Amino acid sequence: MSDQQHNPYGQQQFGTPGPYDQSYGQQYGAPDGRGYGDDAYGGHHQDAHAQPHDAYAQPQDPYADSYGNPQTPYAQPRTQTWEGDTWQTDAGLPAHASATAETAHLPGRHAAPPAAVLDEPAPQAAAAPGDDLSHLAPNQRARALGHSPIIPPGFQPAALTAGLAVLLALAAPLPRVFPAVVVAVLQAVTAAGWFRLNGMWPARQGIALAFLGGLVTDVALLATDRDDAPVVGIGTLGVWCLLVLVLQLRNRSSADERMYALTAGLTSSALAVLAAGHLAAAPHATVIGAAAVAVAVLARALPLPGPVSVVLALLAAAGAGIAAGQLGDYGTAGAVLGLAAGGCALIGLRVASYDYPSRFVHLTAGVALPLALAAPAVYVLGRALG
Repeated sequence: MSDQQHNPYGQQQFGTPGPYDQSYGQQYGAPDGRGYGDDAYGGHHQDAHAQPHDAYAQPQDPYADSYGNPQTPYAQPRTQTWEGDTWQTDAGLPAHASATAETAHLPGRHAAPPAAVLDEPAPQAAAAPGDDLSHLAPNQRARALGHSPIIPPGFQPAALTAGLAVLLALAAPLPRVFPAVVVAVLQAVTAAGWFRLNGMWPARQGIALAFLGGLVTDVALLATDRDDAPVVGIGTLGVWCLLVLVLQLRNRSSADERMYALTAGLTSSALAVLAAGHLAAAPHATVIGAAAVAVAVLARALPLPGPVSVVLALLAAAGAGIAAGQLGDYGTAGAVLGLAAGGCALIGLRVASYDYPSRFVHLTAGVALPLALAAPAVYVLGRALG
């Protein structure tokens, strides 16, 4: 009888895989038909070219030294790793990062820049001294030269502000309907200018709502006494804050854009309501404040160094206050009112000059903000000094 006896179930006596074992191993994932063999649970992988050996014999390393010590890397223990798509270990992550870093430093290979770098705009190069920049707008010329983003509106908006202030000063002693018309124009320009200053255009609903808040305040002031002006202003602001919130509930933009629109709507409505302070103030106080604003913006538009221009504008506003105060009951106290109104006008010019505004911003916010921001000072100081 031979050394190998036939097994009726397909398995030979000494562990050689039979047909049944091969089909079973192929079905459950063992590549060599041994079922749950060594490769499935981390055992040593057998070389395909190795000689068959007895099941009870120890494997011999052909590269072992004379004392039987292994000298090849095959004799060292190895760790089983999974190469499937559904299993990863933390050890694979550093390996992937290391391989990526090595690939980036290979000759002829360049690592791809991150997405944030691709989306980042290229920095604006400073213009050479010899470049012709005369054809550029003032804001573009300042950007090309790397100057400050604060660009004053200039003489033309200052002249428009002065003209509007003169109209207000002439209409203030007349019945309240006449200064109300000038104040309504100021409120319309203020609402449009503030939205444009914040980069929102067109914003018809927000501008219309802010302007409507100013008109409602004017009508309420005409129907009440001047002493009730604070109550009228606070009540209108409260109602308009609620209306602005309701308007933004219909906004389907992103969260940041809705926040910008909400902030611009609230601020524009508040400025339109505050501009009605010229209508609520005493007529003579309105004359002094308007004269001080007109002189201050014109002095600020002169081509002088910044600090000198500011000091000159404030002195001119105080002088205009004194001159206009001599016509009424304020006297030299008009200097304080004129100085305060001129300071508020300069703040309005500063706000309208920020962040490379366009020409339309200068002709709206640059015209309206100096006179609109002076209204609270005219009302409060007019009552205190009168």
